[in-house]
Amino acid sequence: MNGGQPLIDARDLRKTYHVGDQVVHALDGLDLSIQANEYVALMGPSGSGKSTLMNMLGCLDRPTSGTYVLNDQDVSLLKDDALADIRNREIGFVFQTFNLLPRYTARENVALPMVYAGTRKSARMARAEEVLHEVGLGDRMDHRPNELSGGQRQRVALARALVMKPSIILADEPTGNLDSATSQEVMELFGDIQKAGNTIIIVTHESEIAAYAHRTVCLKDGRVESDE
Repeated sequence: MNGGQPLIDARDLRKTYHVGDQVVHALDGLDLSIQANEYVALMGPSGSGKSTLMNMLGCLDRPTSGTYVLNDQDVSLLKDDALADIRNREIGFVFQTFNLLPRYTARENVALPMVYAGTRKSARMARAEEVLHEVGLGDRMDHRPNELSGGQRQRVALARALVMKPSIILADEPTGNLDSATSQEVMELFGDIQKAGNTIIIVTHESEIAAYAHRTVCLKDGRVESDE
């Protein structure tokens, strides 16, 4: 683990929901620090708070209280527009269901985050091609999602996550829709990306997937139960 200021520093994070007359404490005073270039798996049973924490770390939601410092900036108090900007620059998302647009080619899907960032088209396409080569899909750039296997779709999703050169890749059950051989290929690709300098955070309920990470944080009842 690197010394110095952590990339992620969450302190006393609390997230409270009101469901009818009940108050649900999805996060209940959670503390978590992650250094740049770490490879972390988040685990925990259903209702442990891992999805809520992922939304918080991904700047998709704010805590009810507590602080979340990302890259030296306290993002827990930012307004929606500022959060969206940080999300687009700092965080690459990979989802279980790939979330690709069916009418777009692999290249066009990968280039999408740069459209929102206002990058000119020629630069978008050049960068999209570069990242598709990195994930081993240089020969599939003009294919649409329905012309790709599940593993290839997840590689496109991973390329899209990398295209803005984010600080963090946040992956939610990234192998949930893949067979075991394809899962292994995708997880080895995550390992290559981490070795190249990215911070990887994977949310998973599968211990064999968590084993690819270098650190496993288990949640229970909205808090960190173990961290090893």
